[in-house]
Amino acid sequence: MPQLPAPAYPDEVRARLEADAEEVIGRYPDSRSALLPLLHLVQSEEGYVSRTGMRFCAEVLGLTTAEVTAVATFYTMYRRKPSGDYQVGVCTNTLCAVMGGDAIFEELKDYLGVGNNETTGDGKVTLEHIECNAACDYAPVVMVNWEFFDNQTPESAKKLVDDLRSGRPVEPTRGAPLCSYKETARILAGFPDERPGAVEASGGAGHASLLGLRLAKGEAIGQPRVVAPRGEHQQDAPKHDAPQPGAQKQDAPQPGSEHLSSHDAPQPTSASDPAAAPEQHPAGPSSEEGE
Repeated sequence: MPQLPAPAYPDEVRARLEADAEEVIGRYPDSRSALLPLLHLVQSEEGYVSRTGMRFCAEVLGLTTAEVTAVATFYTMYRRKPSGDYQVGVCTNTLCAVMGGDAIFEELKDYLGVGNNETTGDGKVTLEHIECNAACDYAPVVMVNWEFFDNQTPESAKKLVDDLRSGRPVEPTRGAPLCSYKETARILAGFPDERPGAVEASGGAGHASLLGLRLAKGEAIGQPRVVAPRGEHQQDAPKHDAPQPGAQKQDAPQPGSEHLSSHDAPQPTSASDPAAAPEQHPAGPSSEEGE
């Protein structure tokens, strides 16, 4: 059975979108390059990329609907069906997962009564698991309409969705204030966020990110935190043996020589063990051995 043509936008909506599309297209030397922001633009109108929206993009860019559909179905940020006012994404990539992201996602599914990419009956929340959003230093991370909610737990995540559904104010951990998914889509289309204070609140890295930068630069950060091996409690982490009476005093460790984790200590290998036979060294004997 042939598929019916996509319905057209009402005249006033079409005229408004055409004016916005003209502004977006004018930013690019090739109009085809405007497809991604235009998909965000039509998503800001209906909350998802409908057949009507894809037809609109094809017409203003001189593309086929097949070409537009191929792009809209490739990127996960474009929704293909009606979704909630708030897209709640739980990172389940490696670090967030082991820090509790998997548990948060499973509990939210049960708590909201929805599966992955499904929306609550009131149309407020769509739940999804998301790929890494480069916030590993704040794991586990939950995102709402692509704003960060850091260091979450199952309980804090459940309170978050309760607040979203009830209309109570919700503040991201960092970044711009939270807005609806349609408003987010318009910002992603490249239009300015005109809400008071939004621009000022959107910049700056968090403390944990800056701490990593300081470590990379070799700056002193005070007493490092020792992480216990897996399966041990923090207080059970190995400690340095106390010096025995009469033992030779060792020099104090130099700054930067301490290991931030008990997993970081150098391990003996055939390439670093001077007692190993020369044939075991992948790089061959050292220059001293050959002299």
